[in-house]
Amino acid sequence: MISTTAKKKKKRGEAVGLSGNEQIRMILAGIIVVVGLVLTVTNEMAWGYTLGALLLGLLAWKWEHGVLAAYSILSIYPVLRIISISLRPTSNLLSLSLDIIPPGANLGSYQILFTDENFLLWVWNSLMITITVSLIGVAVSATGAYAFSRWRFAGRRPGLIFLMTTQMIPAGMLIIPIYVIVSQLQLTNQIVGLILAYITTAVPFSIWILKGYYDTIPPDLEEAAMVDGCNRMEAFYRIILPLSTPALSIVFLFNFLGAWAEFIVAKVILVNADVWTWPLGLNEFIGQFNTDWGKYAAGSVIVTVPVLLLFMWQSKYLISGLTLGGVKS
Repeated sequence: MISTTAKKKKKRGEAVGLSGNEQIRMILAGIIVVVGLVLTVTNEMAWGYTLGALLLGLLAWKWEHGVLAAYSILSIYPVLRIISISLRPTSNLLSLSLDIIPPGANLGSYQILFTDENFLLWVWNSLMITITVSLIGVAVSATGAYAFSRWRFAGRRPGLIFLMTTQMIPAGMLIIPIYVIVSQLQLTNQIVGLILAYITTAVPFSIWILKGYYDTIPPDLEEAAMVDGCNRMEAFYRIILPLSTPALSIVFLFNFLGAWAEFIVAKVILVNADVWTWPLGLNEFIGQFNTDWGKYAAGSVIVTVPVLLLFMWQSKYLISGLTLGGVKS
C-alpha cells in the first residue's frame, strides 16, 4: 500500500514538474524579457522594447501561445491606429508616429463630425435600412426555408440550386439589373428601393442556412403538437422557431453585416445627401487632392459600435448557429 502511494506521488510530481527543455525555454524567455526592460530604461522609457521582448519571450517559452498573441496583435493594431488618428490634432494628422495615444490628443474630430456634418442622419438612415432588411430577411427566409425543408414539391431541388447559384454571382454584376428594376419601380433615391435591393441578395443565403438547421429538427415534434390541437402554422411558430433561435440569430447577424457596410449598391441607388448611409457620407471626406483623415477615422470608430454590440449580444448563439445546421440527423 505504501509503495503504491509513493508511486502515485512520484508520477504526480513528474506530471507537475517541468522537463529540462521546458526549463531552458523558461530561462531563455526570462532573459529576453530582462533585456527588453533594460532597453526600455536606457532608451527613455520606450515601451515598445518591453512589448517586443514579452512577445519574443512567449514565443521562446510556448511558441503556440506566442503565435496566437502575435496574430491577436496584428488583428487589433489597425483598429488602434484608427483610434489614434481620430484623436490627433488637425496639425498632426500626417504624423508618422506609432504612438497609440498621440501627443495633444483631443476629441476635436468627433465634435466636428457631429456639429458640422450630417453624420447622425447618415447613421440613422443606415440603422433604419439595416434593421428593416435584417427583420424582413429573417421573416421571409424562415418561412421559405421551412417549406424547402418539410415539403417535397415540384421544382424544389431546382429552386434550391437556383438560390445557391445566385450567391455565386459577383455583386458588381447585379448592379445594373438591380438599378433597372428599382428605377422602373420609381424607387431610385429612396430608402425603400435600397431595402428591396438588399433583401433580394440576403434571402437566398439565409434560406440555405435555415433549411440546413430545420433538417436537424425531427418532424415528430411538429406532429406531436398537431396531435395536441395545433395547426401547421402554430406548430411552426410554437415549436420550430423557438428551437431555431441560434440559426435565426446568425441569419439576422449576417443580414445586418451585409447591409450595414455596403457601399456599391447604395452609391448607385441613393444620390441625394438626405438619404445617404454612413459609407456614402464617409466617402465624401475622401477628396481628389485632400482627405480629412481625422473625421474619417472618427466616423469609422463610431460605426463599429453597433456591430460590436450586436456581436456581444449574439455571441452565445454564434458557434451553435454556425455548426448545428451543418450535419443532418
